Amino acid sequence: MADGVMMTMANVERKPNSDIVIVGGGSAGTLLAARLSEEPDSRVLLIEAGEEAADPDIWKPTAWPTLQGRSYDWDYRTEPQAGTAGRVHHWARGRLIGGSSCLHAMGYMRGHPSDFQTWVDATGDRRWSWDELLSVFQAIEDHPLGGDGIHGKGGPLPIHLPADEVSPLARAFIEAGAALGLPRLEGHNSGEMIGVTPNSLNIRDGRRVTAADAWLTKAVRGRKNLTILTGSRVRRLNLEGNQVRSLEVVGRQGPVEVFADQVVLCAGALESPALLMRSGIGPHDVLDAAGVGCLIDMPEIGRNLQDHLLGAGNLYASRKPVPPSRLQHSESMAYMRADGLTATGQPEIVVGCGVAPIVSERFQAPAAGTAYSLLFGITHPTSRGSLRISGPEVGDRLIIDPAYLQTGRDRELFRQALAAARTIGHKDELAGWRERELLPSTLNSAAEMDDFIAQSVITHHHPCGTCRMGNDPDAVVDPNLRLKALDNLFVVDASIMPNLTAGPIHAAVLAIAETFARSHRKMDPERIPMR
Repeated sequence: MADGVMMTMANVERKPNSDIVIVGGGSAGTLLAARLSEEPDSRVLLIEAGEEAADPDIWKPTAWPTLQGRSYDWDYRTEPQAGTAGRVHHWARGRLIGGSSCLHAMGYMRGHPSDFQTWVDATGDRRWSWDELLSVFQAIEDHPLGGDGIHGKGGPLPIHLPADEVSPLARAFIEAGAALGLPRLEGHNSGEMIGVTPNSLNIRDGRRVTAADAWLTKAVRGRKNLTILTGSRVRRLNLEGNQVRSLEVVGRQGPVEVFADQVVLCAGALESPALLMRSGIGPHDVLDAAGVGCLIDMPEIGRNLQDHLLGAGNLYASRKPVPPSRLQHSESMAYMRADGLTATGQPEIVVGCGVAPIVSERFQAPAAGTAYSLLFGITHPTSRGSLRISGPEVGDRLIIDPAYLQTGRDRELFRQALAAARTIGHKDELAGWRERELLPSTLNSAAEMDDFIAQSVITHHHPCGTCRMGNDPDAVVDPNLRLKALDNLFVVDASIMPNLTAGPIHAAVLAIAETFARSHRKMDPERIPMR
């Protein structure tokens, strides 16, 4: 295969050298393109497989569930999952400038401080602690509580705390959670997550704000040292010694060889490791099976795959019409310990209020306005899956095995999450809405609970971990996010996360990119200071 690549390279156009090439125009890539091009004499090229966002539905918060499956959704499919009754799960990921920030449910939750202590433990680097990341989060945010020493003010990304537009059903859900003893919170981003509150959202004036909207402003796009190349995929990285010499890019312009001093992969937890594997960097056995010659054996690339699941759902028929959401349907998340009693600390389970009849494909959803769902899940699953390539080309499918619900701990915590949802769902505070429980109805044993959970769970769209950072010998990237085997290649996206944060991971991904932008200097990679 290597000889074949060299033969095709003779026929490709060669582009001038860039100082930095960013692969992937999603949340991390758009932030980095803006931040790294702030230095006028640094030439930055951003390469994105998709196009510019154009569908007006993207900016309508209530339209987000219908965006999945459209032309700008990669719409990956997992392998059949033994832990979810043999089901194949669709993984929506954005294929456009702005990436999955154009598709997701707009929830903004930094995570719990203990989540980031795990990152510190993995790397030995305090830069990844909650305390050190606080200024990073603040720089990202434009929060209504900004300036209080915790939340950010004047940053590129608006954080909306819903008030008057919160559904009366979600208000009743919050009252039910408070009646259980859960603290009332003012958002999920203060460092305390256990409690009940409306979800913080990336919305301004009733419209979604994508990462591209926030960072790739007209002024940024007008910089002469920033080039954005859309409709193009990096087929592979060409190596020379301990560096990436060039990138083989395919797109509307035909095959192009792009030279770069430094390469930053921001293609996400699926495509970043896939590109490394197509380039001969990864587990020797996986590359052999895919017909790719192994240049650098790195067994952990593609492993440690993690994702959040949500049970969809604990379904109730409503005794009165449920008004349509004025936000994005999933309006409130209650984080808690599994015992339901402890009011502080790192959350273990979550129950969410869906102002709609949200169910998995295994169940028939009632008509909108006649029912509502309480979603339930666990915050830190211990099951670990993997990602593999099936062949050497960009069109060869990815073999995605999240290994859902493979540990006894995950299954036990999911039972407790379901029980918590039903406890909240049957509280007096929801009596004005609840006519009867439709799902799961009667469950007589742990086995029946497990079966219902297996049938009901859906992805929460948070894949991560496949190029984990750490200071152990097997980690893929070091604390500076440099691929350990090469001097000028970095990975800056959800794939580097050693473990999931407690909630949606978008805020953490942005913090990863901002941290890298702050520490990165226009110098040889080996001279980047370690902390």
